[in-house]
Amino acid sequence: MTHASDWLDELRHFVHDRRLSKPLRSTTVSAAESAAERSIIAASLASRLAEIDAMRAARRVLPNADPDPAIVITTSAVGIAAVEEMLASVPDLSTLAGNRVEAVTELEYRLWCIRSPDEGFIHHVNVWNWIKTAIPKQRWAEFSDYPLAGGEAYWLHREGCSGAATLDRRGCHLWKWNGRHAALLRAFVTERRVGPLGPSVDGA
Repeated sequence: MTHASDWLDELRHFVHDRRLSKPLRSTTVSAAESAAERSIIAASLASRLAEIDAMRAARRVLPNADPDPAIVITTSAVGIAAVEEMLASVPDLSTLAGNRVEAVTELEYRLWCIRSPDEGFIHHVNVWNWIKTAIPKQRWAEFSDYPLAGGEAYWLHREGCSGAATLDRRGCHLWKWNGRHAALLRAFVTERRVGPLGPSVDGA
């Protein structure tokens, strides 16, 4: 059976080769928006990555699970930049993460798992953390308890974890964006459409 380190190395090679033909592209429209997304994602991920030792301990109840799993963060292009900045600026967190953490897009992760499935999370833990900034207006009625002012828009911050046994979780948090800064409206809102392995590929 492939060890977690081999599975992760192969994922990295796959992602590297894919990005040569399909470079990462951010959907953010301004520097302020990018900075706000990075800040939200980094704050959330810092808390999750600080639990790496607890994740390893929790995985001992999973049959055949590698005790030192790969930690695969699925996020957006902005989130990948946030992870890189966070690990570079927080030495303690970088040391804790070691060489077992890799940030990829949701699509890259799903394509890799088709090629090299790890459905029982033997080799890895999936931590997802990204923000849907383009919420279709037909969905705004779901959030009518939190009305927007002119020029504002909803953001959905989706985050969670699979493969960490008792530490598995999923959450979606409602934010608003006014073109200059983001503000949390409600933590842990319920969405209509979220796929069985975390957020759907199209992020609807």
